[in-house]
Amino acid sequence: MYGWFSRFLVKPKKDSAQSSSSPHVPVARSSVRTPSPSVNGALSLAPNSSPTLPPVLSSTIRWSQTYDVCVCHSPDDTEEAICLVSYLENTSCGLRCFLRPRDAELGGAISSEICHAVQNSHCLALLITPNFLLDDWCKYMMHQALSEGPMSNRIIPLVLNLSYSQYPHELRFYYYKDLSKNPEQGYTQVYKTVLKYLEDMVAKSCR
Repeated sequence: MYGWFSRFLVKPKKDSAQSSSSPHVPVARSSVRTPSPSVNGALSLAPNSSPTLPPVLSSTIRWSQTYDVCVCHSPDDTEEAICLVSYLENTSCGLRCFLRPRDAELGGAISSEICHAVQNSHCLALLITPNFLLDDWCKYMMHQALSEGPMSNRIIPLVLNLSYSQYPHELRFYYYKDLSKNPEQGYTQVYKTVLKYLEDMVAKSCR
């Protein structure tokens, strides 16, 4: 498990054939919840042979931001965050995710890195757990997102091992998804929510 964590937390390299207008395309990851290493030590991938991505993912509006979704989580919930990012970055989904342990610049101020991630992501997925509520930087990121768009639909609250009474009051006007019951279904809903957000942005730009 440690070896898998180490490989995943290495910042993906850009594809040399990638166009300059399409920054930071992450390496595709497996959609399984608990990836297993192959015989050569790499992650075992099982995507569709030739997945057809939604047209919105090639839109200029989508590429106006560095990331499609920023995943905010407590350091104690890194494994669950990696499972979510692994699903969203799978070649059949093709999203670009910000994962702080992997994508934050070494030596950068934490507050600056958080603000940069929020400002340069279309959506923000909050992995809200008891650990999240005790982490000052998680709350900082949540408030940063709320200050930039308190009524926007770019915030995606996800709860895990959390009762309704513990749910942050600042987010009570947002619907949330409980990952405790069916994580994979929750990941799929996150993906669809991000796509819907991008589609709405494209539609608005065409008016």
